[in-house]
Amino acid sequence: AAAAPFPPALPSPAELVLVSIYVQLDFSDEPWPAALSRPLAVPAASASSAPVTLTGLNLTTECSVTHDGCSYCACLSGYQWNASICNHHQPCPTPIKHRPCGCLVLSPTEAGYCQLLPPVPATLSLDSWLQMPGDTLNLTLLMNQETTNLNWFLWPTGSPSPILLREGTCVSLTSSRGWTVLTAGRCSRHVSAGEYMCRFEAQGFRWELHQVVRVPLQATDVTGLPDQLSISCATSPGFQLSCCIPSTHLGYTASWSPREGGQASVFNTPDSQCFMLAVQHCPAANTTYICELQSLGLSPLRVTVSVSIIQDGDTTCPEDSSTVAWNITKAGHVAQAPCPGDRTGMVKRPCGTDGVWGPIHSSCTDTGLLALLLRAQLLQAGQGWPEEEASQILAQLQEQVDAVTSPSDLLALVGTMTVLAKVVADTGTQLNCSTLEAVLKTTDKVLGMNSSSLWTRAQRQTPSVGSSLLLAVETLARSLCTQDQPFSFVLPNVQLQSQLLEPTFPANYRVSFPTQPPLQAWIPRHSLLPLRHNGTNVSITSLVLQKLDHLLPSNYGQGLGDSLYATPGLVLAISIMAGGQVFKQGEVIMDFGDTDGSPHCVFWDHDLFQGKGGWSDAGCQVQAASASPTTQCICRHLTAFSILMSGHMVPNNPTLELLSQVGLGASILALLTCLGVYRLVWRFVVRSKVAYLRHSALLNMVLCLLAANTCFLGAPLLPAGPHSPLCLAAAFLCHFLYLATFFWMLAQALLLAHQLLFVFRQLSKPRVLSLMVLLGYLCPMGLAGITLGLYLPRGQYLREGACWLDEKGGALYTFVGPVLAIVGVNGLVLTMAVLKLLRPSLSEGPRVEKRQALMGVTKALLVLTPIFGLTWGLGLATLLEEVSIVPHYLFTVLNASQVGDMVAAMLFALLDSLGHCKSLLKEVSWWRRKTQAQEF
Repeated sequence: AAAAPFPPALPSPAELVLVSIYVQLDFSDEPWPAALSRPLAVPAASASSAPVTLTGLNLTTECSVTHDGCSYCACLSGYQWNASICNHHQPCPTPIKHRPCGCLVLSPTEAGYCQLLPPVPATLSLDSWLQMPGDTLNLTLLMNQETTNLNWFLWPTGSPSPILLREGTCVSLTSSRGWTVLTAGRCSRHVSAGEYMCRFEAQGFRWELHQVVRVPLQATDVTGLPDQLSISCATSPGFQLSCCIPSTHLGYTASWSPREGGQASVFNTPDSQCFMLAVQHCPAANTTYICELQSLGLSPLRVTVSVSIIQDGDTTCPEDSSTVAWNITKAGHVAQAPCPGDRTGMVKRPCGTDGVWGPIHSSCTDTGLLALLLRAQLLQAGQGWPEEEASQILAQLQEQVDAVTSPSDLLALVGTMTVLAKVVADTGTQLNCSTLEAVLKTTDKVLGMNSSSLWTRAQRQTPSVGSSLLLAVETLARSLCTQDQPFSFVLPNVQLQSQLLEPTFPANYRVSFPTQPPLQAWIPRHSLLPLRHNGTNVSITSLVLQKLDHLLPSNYGQGLGDSLYATPGLVLAISIMAGGQVFKQGEVIMDFGDTDGSPHCVFWDHDLFQGKGGWSDAGCQVQAASASPTTQCICRHLTAFSILMSGHMVPNNPTLELLSQVGLGASILALLTCLGVYRLVWRFVVRSKVAYLRHSALLNMVLCLLAANTCFLGAPLLPAGPHSPLCLAAAFLCHFLYLATFFWMLAQALLLAHQLLFVFRQLSKPRVLSLMVLLGYLCPMGLAGITLGLYLPRGQYLREGACWLDEKGGALYTFVGPVLAIVGVNGLVLTMAVLKLLRPSLSEGPRVEKRQALMGVTKALLVLTPIFGLTWGLGLATLLEEVSIVPHYLFTVLNASQVGDMVAAMLFALLDSLGHCKSLLKEVSWWRRKTQAQEF
């Protein structure tokens, strides 16, 4: 022990001086309190020194010697090791709580003593010791001395040691001269409750000030197990109920009601407290048990458990012990059981009204994965050292990946990686190669998991889980410390190459991966030159993730539309770190090998669709490879890339294009011929009112189709793109004129339908002609204008490289939808006409009747089919996914020949004024005569 004779007096001519002399006293077997009770001999003073008088003795340090000769030296009350000694020695295995530097381990050759503590140089105040959830906590430290090495800690309830607090999502620190404020706002009870400590150094000592913060529990913190129960008193006369709460500094007591026939008990665990009720005798009727939790000065918390008694004759589900032991359960109730093994949550199974068990609903999550997720969340909130704990959690996560057996396990694992990636990015933490290997091994196993049993069900709960995994792995991969570069790692589903560039940047950066087909990427030297600074470390990380593209949601940004695309089975992520900062601008060229279909170079934009992520082609384009028939992409930014292959897109086919142009030219010539014939015979074919209306519709169809084909044939000669007014005008005119053609077809069909259905109702030529003009021109003009105003601002109006509507964004469907609807109506009218022609005539013999019916049907099909545009229905097949090129050829040939057919039909109708309607008029006349005869 070290003793301080206090205070000795040194007489002098002017004054008395108080000094402290520290003496080391060694005791053998005799207890030291008894030894100190005897008079102590003060060391003799030298001849030159003045006489010394011992007036008091205080003990400062108590040391106990271990078997290896070291000493555990603990300071007594009012004394402490100074900061310099404390910083160079290990604390005792069992440190004294609330006593920093209260006990140190000294080597056999060392000797020392604790020193007298001066008054506390600061005060720690708390705005309120009782914090409600969601409140803002403020701890203020007022200092009257200069302080150094100031740190904040939180000692949560049940934690073996305090946790460092730093700036985070729930913690903020504000400092000024003489004061420091710690603010914890909008935090969960796990973050804000516990004992707060402020540790600093001042006046040569280390100080700790403490404040306990208590947060009341909420109703959601109380768990009743189970929350409902059905029981058969014949088979189970007794049962057990419980309500559990997490550990807290506030003392809670529980009371059950009703309690008759039950015995209450308490069961404590390191992180929870459960209040049990063992009911010995089954109640006679359905009973609701209430567990009421109370703490002094707080409102009580209540949780209810409903117990239903199974009576004789009730429908029940039988016992089942397939996975979990399910007891007999009353029909219409839900059986519950705690998760088996080291899993947290509940397993529920409904009992149907017919007494048949329903499917099992499990919310079980591995306890180890939940613990890692909570540690990561607390680290993000501001508790702990990211440099140490991030690596520890990632290493433990690799060990826990084999425990993933359910969607909730997968979500917890991906959630942990996501939170840690944010912590690493926000704090600038660098990972060593062993930690990054753990991340890549975890990712490889996650990507290799069964997509149907795990990923599909996890995506139903959280559609963005694949996007979160991509962002987390991408962030962690580029956080490799420069000392461990270059670094290369290859696994079945994950490949990574990281390289530290030389300061001179001698050539282009190139990287290749042994995928099938081989994947290559390079960054031109001119894109790297802006990063060339004195002493700046520049590292490039290239990461390939197999199978991940199939796990990302099918979200497509502007320019890609809602079609389904195929992907090559991989995602390439390239990132550049320059001076600790992420460099996102730069040109990168990628070669994805030979691909089928129409490729689109895309990247995954995490900001699309309200943060759920989606594919975007902004800043990326396809370029033809110079030396091979592979797909090359060039993008002007750095992120996660891939390609999309549209199965329904037809690649550029010279034969198909030539066939279309020839067909359009022939159609234009045929339409001009038709107009010439109309010019010659018009006054001969419009002698009746019905004929005038019918031929007016045909004439307008010819004019609209002629203008549309001419515009469509000349559109490829115009400069393509949304910034070309001529291209926009051509697309708008083609859209309007083709729609007008079909709407005049609809007018023709409606006119025929009126003649078939309303035989005796006469038509007003001016009124019908006005309605036909409105239908034929005003409706298509409105549709075309709305499409232009709706899709042009979005950049989804024009197809890439063409002056026509874009099928990706939905503009094309404003043309396809009305056309298919009109074709459907025309088909119904054609069916009505055919059925009318097939009606037997009583005035003619059987053979003549059959022959006339066949001739009438043939004429109707030949005339009405091309005029009503039914062959355009084949165009629907060209919009379907994974369609072959055959429907495109058929549609092109029929669409081109349709005009010729229609012109031939028109000529047939012009030269023979009765035409295909002769049989119809004959039948109408007969039906009229028959009706008049019946009236008389």
